[in-house]
Amino acid sequence: MNLEKVEVVPSRMLRVRIPQEQGVRSVFCRTESGTAGTGKPMPKKLESEEGEKYHFAVGSDHAGFSLKERIKEYLCGEGRAVLDVGIHTLRSVGTGPVAEKVGRLVAKGKCEKGILVCGTGIGMAMGANKVFGIRAALCYNQFTASYAKRHNDANVICLGARVLGEELAIECVRTWLREEFLRDKYAQRLAYLDVIENHSCRNKLAKKGE
Repeated sequence: MNLEKVEVVPSRMLRVRIPQEQGVRSVFCRTESGTAGTGKPMPKKLESEEGEKYHFAVGSDHAGFSLKERIKEYLCGEGRAVLDVGIHTLRSVGTGPVAEKVGRLVAKGKCEKGILVCGTGIGMAMGANKVFGIRAALCYNQFTASYAKRHNDANVICLGARVLGEELAIECVRTWLREEFLRDKYAQRLAYLDVIENHSCRNKLAKKGE
């Protein structure tokens, strides 16, 4: 990964700027010293190398931009390494490209989890779930955030900035991260998602061959 610039910003996070053509603008991580007001020790700063992994990939459209920034701030305050795929302005954009970027980063193992924000969360969920291996859940309260993880092992959550207030959105993220997948019968149910993906792939290939 080629870096353009590394600078320390006032919030005590390290901002790493990445070439714009890669579709990713900033990587945020905590610095090695201090607590940035959280009372928690900071992890070591990220080493910017190929093969590097991040805790989260985050992305939004224009409607979700402000909430995405707030969620990113919360995650960094918790010592999480965050890869922001954009957008980085309030320019109107569709949800598809952003949802795909976050989905692919998670599916490839580059990022452990993903968080997507748009007006309602619906468009992001629909887009992310088109990426094989993604289990994106639309969350609109703590209950749905809890069961997104407990029963469905969601690796991406989608939030609606026009539906949720900031504090409830942060609580959804916090709840999702706190919960654990219950496995057992739920793991068996999730396994069938792979069957659906395989069926869809075969059907698409069959149609191309007609």
